[in-house]
Amino acid sequence: MSSVITPTPTPMAARRTMQRIAAVQWLRKTHRWIGLWGATLGLLFGISGIWLNHRAVLQLPPVAQQRSNLQLALPDPAPPTAAALAEWLQGALELPRPAASVRVEPARPVPWIERGAGAPASDHAERLMQPERWTINFGGPQATIQVETWAGNRSVSVRRIDNGLIGTLMNMHKGVGMPVAWILVVDTLAGSLILLSLSGVALWIMTQRRRLLGYLVIGTAMAAIAGLALVRP
Repeated sequence: MSSVITPTPTPMAARRTMQRIAAVQWLRKTHRWIGLWGATLGLLFGISGIWLNHRAVLQLPPVAQQRSNLQLALPDPAPPTAAALAEWLQGALELPRPAASVRVEPARPVPWIERGAGAPASDHAERLMQPERWTINFGGPQATIQVETWAGNRSVSVRRIDNGLIGTLMNMHKGVGMPVAWILVVDTLAGSLILLSLSGVALWIMTQRRRLLGYLVIGTAMAAIAGLALVRP
């Protein structure tokens, strides 16, 4: 009767095995905690993403919105700059937060004046300039207020849009009217997805023996994404 002799692992091999086990345990714990954070935010983006992705194909009902428009007279003297106008509007409209964005389109010649090739422009055409256009946005995902005017006008056009629940979720998904803090939170979700992908691949490689099949799956997925991205309409 012959006996089977099991080779005793060397100290170097035993240390590598322990390091591998410790690395796998650390990756699993990290994967779980990152997944918990990503799942919490992913629920919001998943619901709103399905709605945005299939609203046309599935003919989903339109998002409930209430719209209102009004003309607001400016004080005398009027605010000289777009930033000053945004500060005045916050008080005039009784808004709790300052403007989310202030955009200024520079003055330029009016588009209906055409200059012939090589012909000098008249003094009247040179003086006929379109003034600056100011666009100021207030609000957040629940409601947005857009104010537009031309520099020198005595009034501004105010357009307000109040969104329902679905509209609010979609604005949060797209970042419409959201502060910088929300953008940073969304960045953590994107980082979580990247870390989950990397840790998941690392765990699969470290715990599975059939690595060739995994490489084929990864290659097929990347090829499918590249193919869809390169398809011309």
